[in-house]
Amino acid sequence: MTVISRNPADPADVLVHMPAPGAFAAADAVEQARAAQAGWAAGGAAARSAALGAVAAAVEAAGAELAALAVREVGKPLTEAHAEIARTVAIWRYYAQAPYEPTGAVHDTATGPGLLLTRRRPHGVAGLITPWNFPFAIPSWKAAPALAAGNAVVLKPAPEATACAQRLAEIVEQVLPGGVFTALPGGATEGGALVSAADVVSFTGSSAVGRAVVRSATARGIPVQAEMGGLNAAVVLPDADIARAAAHIAASVAGYAGQKCTATSRVVAVGAALEPLREALAEALRSVPVGDPAEGATVCGPLITEAARADAAAAWQGLSVLAGGTVPDASGWYAAPTLVEKVTAGHRLLREEVFGPVAALLPARDLDHAVRITNAARYGLVTSVHTADLSAALHGLDRLDTGMIRINAPTTGVDFHLPFGGAKASSYGPREQGRAALDFYTSSRTYTLSPDRTP
Repeated sequence: MTVISRNPADPADVLVHMPAPGAFAAADAVEQARAAQAGWAAGGAAARSAALGAVAAAVEAAGAELAALAVREVGKPLTEAHAEIARTVAIWRYYAQAPYEPTGAVHDTATGPGLLLTRRRPHGVAGLITPWNFPFAIPSWKAAPALAAGNAVVLKPAPEATACAQRLAEIVEQVLPGGVFTALPGGATEGGALVSAADVVSFTGSSAVGRAVVRSATARGIPVQAEMGGLNAAVVLPDADIARAAAHIAASVAGYAGQKCTATSRVVAVGAALEPLREALAEALRSVPVGDPAEGATVCGPLITEAARADAAAAWQGLSVLAGGTVPDASGWYAAPTLVEKVTAGHRLLREEVFGPVAALLPARDLDHAVRITNAARYGLVTSVHTADLSAALHGLDRLDTGMIRINAPTTGVDFHLPFGGAKASSYGPREQGRAALDFYTSSRTYTLSPDRTP
């Protein structure tokens, strides 16, 4: 395999063209990480905290360069790219405090003298497999807690984000001891080899690949988590501020060309909300700035590959198009933000994630009907509910089969200090981010301390 990464706004601009290193290279990276991990874990909380804080400072110092690289390699609009770098810095700073957190508890014995202790210990080597759409934030929100807990890390990025991963690794490697953090370029071969050798695995990507990663890791008996996308709904009740809801939904459909697992792809309009929302959302999507991601005003840039654009365009074929439904005449892989309606049951827009700026408008008779429509998808990552009625919102919250629920807010957006993850086909295993991540990257041990003689 050859690893190739192109600028999606200018496909003639090739950032990376290199042979994939192969399965043996993955095994070697894990062995080097394992050799370095013991010293990293034994170095103490102060050393790990200082190192992660130094990574944050180094990323911040290189912020403009990294944002420009994200624009060039993965087509992220400039404003979003800067926001991602700011989030990445915040993630490293947040986890820089984690080494000082308690790692266990002391308990009384059931009978007699002695102590019972619980203590969390690092697994060893964390194998991280990450997507291209957040090339700095996602590797960081996996690596930072793993490192804070005392693990070493081997990162296998998506080929389309190889340059970003290599640059992040250069920054991290300048601060951390050798072998503690390694970026491993490649594709399925390298990813499979990493899963076969690491002590704990965290994956973000497609459902098909995620299920394969889970099968391989669980067969080895190692901890694994997989984030595998969404088919997210925005539910709009008649009492909602329709203009505000439309603005939130348009941003969630079209921002970064819909290339987020939290993007809105189904819009459920309840009762009398349908007609005003149809007009407001179609107009909002038509007004979204589409174009060169290097321009500060751009909201919807190119899709990551030509195949991705073709897949998005195929999704709206034969449907009633309210906005968009066109492919601009440009050198990059662009598609207009698109809203469709009259989507029949069983259509792929209601079954599968389309990683592009396409959403279906669906009518619901009432809130109960809206909940059933929302829960009908096999995914369950995030749902937004737009309403002025707190009682209705709470009524719906209790019955939505999604891991995250946002009231009067876009489906997109992540609070990195809280658990992140979904239900059903969206996620497998423990949650990411926040303190939940520290639990995932460690195992609990119970110690019994008994005196060797009775006083």
